Amino acid sequence: PPDAPAPVRPALDALRAARARALRAGDATALAATCTPGAVAAQTELLARIAGVPLAEFGYRITSFTEPPPGADRLVAAAELGYRLTGTDDFPALCQRRLEFDRTADGRWLLDTEQPTGSVALWDLGAVHATDGRSCLVLGLADQATLGELAALGDRAAPAVAEVWGNGRGGRLLLELPATEEQFARLMDVPADTYKGIAAVTLAVSGAPLHTPADRILVNPDAYRELSQIGRRVVVTHEATHVATRADTKAWTPLWLSEGVADWTAYRDSGRTAHQIAPELTADVRAGRIPTALPEDTAFAAGATGIAQAYEMAWLACDLIVRRYGGQERLVALYRAVGAAGAGQLERAFRTELGVGVAEFTKQWTAEVAKL
Repeated sequence: PPDAPAPVRPALDALRAARARALRAGDATALAATCTPGAVAAQTELLARIAGVPLAEFGYRITSFTEPPPGADRLVAAAELGYRLTGTDDFPALCQRRLEFDRTADGRWLLDTEQPTGSVALWDLGAVHATDGRSCLVLGLADQATLGELAALGDRAAPAVAEVWGNGRGGRLLLELPATEEQFARLMDVPADTYKGIAAVTLAVSGAPLHTPADRILVNPDAYRELSQIGRRVVVTHEATHVATRADTKAWTPLWLSEGVADWTAYRDSGRTAHQIAPELTADVRAGRIPTALPEDTAFAAGATGIAQAYEMAWLACDLIVRRYGGQERLVALYRAVGAAGAGQLERAFRTELGVGVAEFTKQWTAEVAKL
């Protein structure tokens, strides 16, 4: 009908595009023009929070919206914020947003509030600082000295991992450091105690295609702070190994193998003895508690009883493969063969790459454990 109101959606699309341009450009004046007077302070703060983030892409897409009735002066829309970091991200990370708009007296629509729903971006939690390393990028809510120390560990980890696993992924290693354990959990959208005591995890960007290789290391500041210097180095190198091997890591790859290769790579050339790397397992053996089977996947769950021993047993299994079956090249070949073989084909991969079955290897490993 001639008197039907014009649809609102095109105006909102133009507004979100202008807002994205202003945020990418760091233009406070242009950003203020897209929001209500009451929202200017919050939006100016947001601009400051992301100023240090090297953004290759940044934009909004409205995902759920209903045209308002005639005369309405407020509306709500659901949107995705997509962003990609320069030199690190292959795919944009996606964060869900709730956007509220107000209509002005002259009929324009302006943003009034933006709230994250579900997982958050690092800058939702505070002002982000960035430190560039030779081989890594560190984003965090900490001081520059702390970020610089983490960058130094990343710069050491990246080439050490590449010596074993290559650098097929390309790009720089990305590490993110929130300020608290609660923020660490919020970034993954999980309960606060889910990863309590876990110093770091490796994950893919939220919203990346299914089975996308992991591409970033998220550091738990509380647990990380408790580590010694060598402990921090091991954790960062361990997680960097997960980044390097994730394309070959499948749902059927046993965790003892994926966690074992990460720990083996992290401790490689560290000069640490087996007793130093596996103190809990050593104590168990001395007390007569010798394991009879490689650890199940459940043994690696955060908070699981005996989780330290599970990691130590996994490291020893991979160390045995390296020492007995032809060096690190054989460990790499086995790992990739397990990923390529398909579900239920662990036995075949072992026989092809090591010349023994899983049961025979387990017997050899059990004897090796007893030697501790």
